[in-house]
Amino acid sequence: MKLVPTIRIACSVLLVFGAIAVRFAPHQVDQILSLFESGSHKASGHYTLVPGGIVNGDTLRVRNGHKELQVRLCGIDAPEKDQAKGLASRDHLRQLMAQGTGRVTLVATDTDVYGRTVAEVFIPTGDNDEEINLNAQMVADGMAYVYPKYVGSCPNGGRMQVAESDAKRLALGVWALPNPEKPWDYRASRP
Repeated sequence: MKLVPTIRIACSVLLVFGAIAVRFAPHQVDQILSLFESGSHKASGHYTLVPGGIVNGDTLRVRNGHKELQVRLCGIDAPEKDQAKGLASRDHLRQLMAQGTGRVTLVATDTDVYGRTVAEVFIPTGDNDEEINLNAQMVADGMAYVYPKYVGSCPNGGRMQVAESDAKRLALGVWALPNPEKPWDYRASRP
């Protein structure tokens, strides 16, 4: 078979270039390897929701065996509990989770300053391969805002921005309020 010698040659070339890279640019090699070793990537995978684990409209607790994580939904910011629509946002996230099977899939992007795993969260609905992107759905339903400061780090950030435009145009959720106050502004105005 002619494919085997081609693969051997390709592997040899990769090994030679890899050795050169390690010799002449070890710090870049370390940076590349650190991407694969970071804690946030280790958190990606399948989890189950901890009972009572919906903290608010953008934070939940999940478990994989004995490992429990607090997860902050990437690229969105939901109203605070004591803010207009804050409890409604939390309850909406609970309703979305109830549509699923109890399992969630995390696509971790970072760890925030509070030690929470920042991730896009997907829930399978049990209908074939259908799943709900919780981040985008919360925004589409007007129960969370796109967080401009962080949405760029989310794989589906563009989808969230389109969802917010639609929710605003349709005056859904927070956009139905006469003077919606973004959660980051609300937090900044409190001592």
